[in-house]
Amino acid sequence: MSDAEAMPEWEKRFRAPRVSLPEWAEDAPDRSLFVSNATGTYELYAWDRGTGEQRQVTDRPNGTTDGTLTPDGTWIWWFDDTDGDEFGVWRRQPFAGGADGKPGEGDELAVPGLAAAYSAGLALGRDGTAVVGRSTDAEGTTIHVARPGAGEAVEIYRHRESAGVGDLSHDGTLVAVEHTEHGDAMHSAIRVVRTADGSAVAELDDTEGGTRELGLFVMGFAPASGDTRLLVGHQRRGRWEPMVWDPATGGTRELAIDLPGDVGAEWYPDGSALLVVHSYQARSELWRYELASGELTRVETPPGSVSGATARPDGSVEFLWSSAAEPPAVRSTTGAVVLDPPGLTAPGSQPVEDVWVDGPGGRIHALVQRPAGHAGGPLPTVFDIHGGPTWHDSDAFAAQPAAWLDHGFAVVRVNYRGSTGYGRAWTDALKHRVGLIELEDIAAVRRWAVDSGLADPERLVLAGASWGGYLTLLGLGTQPQAWAVGLAAVPVADYVTAYHDEMDALKAMDRTLLGGTPEEVPERYAASSPLTYVDQVRAPVYLAAGVNDPRCPIRQIDHYVERLAARAHPHVVYRYDAGHGSLVVAERVRQVGLELRFALERLGMPVPEHLPRLPESQGPAPAG
Repeated sequence: MSDAEAMPEWEKRFRAPRVSLPEWAEDAPDRSLFVSNATGTYELYAWDRGTGEQRQVTDRPNGTTDGTLTPDGTWIWWFDDTDGDEFGVWRRQPFAGGADGKPGEGDELAVPGLAAAYSAGLALGRDGTAVVGRSTDAEGTTIHVARPGAGEAVEIYRHRESAGVGDLSHDGTLVAVEHTEHGDAMHSAIRVVRTADGSAVAELDDTEGGTRELGLFVMGFAPASGDTRLLVGHQRRGRWEPMVWDPATGGTRELAIDLPGDVGAEWYPDGSALLVVHSYQARSELWRYELASGELTRVETPPGSVSGATARPDGSVEFLWSSAAEPPAVRSTTGAVVLDPPGLTAPGSQPVEDVWVDGPGGRIHALVQRPAGHAGGPLPTVFDIHGGPTWHDSDAFAAQPAAWLDHGFAVVRVNYRGSTGYGRAWTDALKHRVGLIELEDIAAVRRWAVDSGLADPERLVLAGASWGGYLTLLGLGTQPQAWAVGLAAVPVADYVTAYHDEMDALKAMDRTLLGGTPEEVPERYAASSPLTYVDQVRAPVYLAAGVNDPRCPIRQIDHYVERLAARAHPHVVYRYDAGHGSLVVAERVRQVGLELRFALERLGMPVPEHLPRLPESQGPAPAG
């Protein structure tokens, strides 16, 4: 039996080669860039569609996913940080690579003289101009323009609050900047400035100085030289919708796209139409919108989720699609599979069921999956809580929930208040009582899961990563009777210390969510911090932490662990050498395997021999 044949199904889903939706150079559409885990680490790959040649661009121990092409396809830019800490510089490499074709050959510093920082966006022009956004704790956000042969990059924007590069106009004279100078990091305004000197052309601000919670985001300039129209996302009718704004004239045109849910869009290459991505109730689909007539035509995709789409110059559309039951594939409206990675194929999984539960803030949407062959219950059940918090779980393929299903668990995923895709009011409900609001919704769905007979109340697992990890720790402390096991990856554990140690853009987000700094509103940080409730935790706790994580830094996790240890509470801590997650497949497999073993052991369920051994447990050994 081969190694692949002997590999358990859950592991195959992680190890099977995957590819992202290819980006293509605007003026050289045969030149594309995509991300793949074919080597066991997620890296960038160049693809010449004309010749069919593919080559690996980057090769770093902890992987690389942040890259883009110049409009002419001559250069590949990629972001170089240190072991996942997200703090670094942009490098570039010729599309054709070096003489011997080795990954990394031909790399050079893309903008000499520009110091390392957190990335705040990048836009590349046709004449070689680069607009680079940077963020540091000392400087706030700065935006710089670098021109070929012009010496050092010139700063055109600076502010203490978070901001980012939105897009560069087709002729390179204008750049759209998303900013939060009004102090609300959840709702951006847009300023268009001249790349020549940073002078303002126009401002679009739906926040009214922070007194009205309406956000904007940049979708892209029109794809024609001299055309100053900018496609913008707005929330004026309680959801995300596109409009066209011309900063040169000040005119706006809100587009009448009569679809429920959130609507995003991008330009077709000839500028005559928009490719619309419609997201509604955890699923998404594609449409074509004619700008002249307002006609809306369905772009056929299977039921499920489209996680990325792009319109090609020939009018076809390429999209990355999956469903909870079917692995992702890059497809085209021509009927072709655009990229078909070689080797192991990921096994499918179980479809999702939609459940709607009455909650304290309105109807809550949850996605439920049952293990194969288990129509009834009660079952051991994992509440797999998404991060963000402004994100949502969808009918899309995910290897981690599928791993729980393979081991006999039901999986419940809750799109709590704060999640996107259910209107602005649902997302913006997440204020001041941070964490506690989401847990009210999770508790309502938990009651449904038990009362309906799906979930065994004695075998409930609360799990999540990032914000989901935060909600896991907060839930274990504030709902101690509800959960049998807790699994928290890269969580916020001590909110005050996390605030002081995290990257500056996240400090701004926390000030918006909680209404100030820990010194200004200490009672809110205390009420929302898992550390406040650590002595009430009853369930055994598994924690995973990246030692280079700039989002949920490790010092605040150590504080939480120290408090668990002080009361000899059962817990295991796994630290790994990367940032806010890992791009190394073997490391990701190990982390999921450790979570599976921890939960199975604590619940007294059979433990497959292939699962990795846990680090030494701290605290009393589990019963049984």
